[in-house]
Amino acid sequence: MKFPYGLSDFSTLIQDGYWYRDRTDRLASIEDAGRQLIFLRPRRFGKSLLLSMLEHYYDLNRAAQFETLFGGLAVGRDPTPLHNQYYVMKWDFSLVPSHGEVPDIEAGLHQHLNDRISAFQQRYAHQFTTPIRIHPDNAISSWESALSAVSQTPHKLYLLIDEYDNFANEVLMADRDGSRDRYQALLYGEGLLKTVFKSVKAAAGGLGLDRVFITGVSPVVLSDMTSGYNVGEHIDQDPMFNDLCGFTEAEVEAVLVHLAAEGGDWSPGEALATMRTFYNGYRLARALYNPTLSLYFFKALQREGGAPRATARREPGDGSRQAGLYRRTAAWRGSADRGPHRR
Repeated sequence: MKFPYGLSDFSTLIQDGYWYRDRTDRLASIEDAGRQLIFLRPRRFGKSLLLSMLEHYYDLNRAAQFETLFGGLAVGRDPTPLHNQYYVMKWDFSLVPSHGEVPDIEAGLHQHLNDRISAFQQRYAHQFTTPIRIHPDNAISSWESALSAVSQTPHKLYLLIDEYDNFANEVLMADRDGSRDRYQALLYGEGLLKTVFKSVKAAAGGLGLDRVFITGVSPVVLSDMTSGYNVGEHIDQDPMFNDLCGFTEAEVEAVLVHLAAEGGDWSPGEALATMRTFYNGYRLARALYNPTLSLYFFKALQREGGAPRATARREPGDGSRQAGLYRRTAAWRGSADRGPHRR
């Protein structure tokens, strides 16, 4: 088994034969759940891989790859009519810098959006009859130009937004004077982040945007924007989508049994007890194992013949930020030494 620890590109994962816990059976339910969806999970919980899967499934430019990427998965046996029917644009707000004053942060947000719109234009240039105009100092105008180009074609846009609240949370929790003021300037009144989401909301009103899928850590930023974006539907507590990211205990146990058959001085029951104690702390609709930490643990079992000596990981905090809470795994070992301390 090849474990995709730290890998969030769906195409690479599938084509290079990495282990993938298939969640494509939920795609029909995602489509039925609404056109503007919000899915919140702690950091490092597999949200970026989820968006990558959606991108590959709906992108009209990847229609020729459908059988290669999805033929062996649940949705490949029963695809929805919407597969490979959209232009797909992806924004990743974890890439927007949070340092500096408000004008610096706003410039970074304009730059990120313009970069993504420019890449979008290059990717779908053969589909558009009119060019997209990039306005260096006004990404909202660039966005409106992209929508205009899309609206003149038979296809519509699917917008993916990863870590929508990342840089705003960083601004809010920065240990410096004026952090609250900078946060409010971005989100309240005519703040730029609020304006961006207002433009997304407006675009879904017949301007070429058909669907939106947003991931983030908490609902705080959306709540503070109030009317800026009040049309999104939260699906993170819906039992249907509870394990859209994350592993169930049955899935973890199945992997451990498989790995135990490959060898190693450990037992699946002992390993599961350790993981149940330290990696199963996410109480959503039902308990889930953190996928990033679980993959790390699996790789250690496979490569070293036992659990990592110790691990330290940041865990979710109070909703408005990831608190600096570290928990250390107990050092159970099947032999005297399992290699250097790993973090």
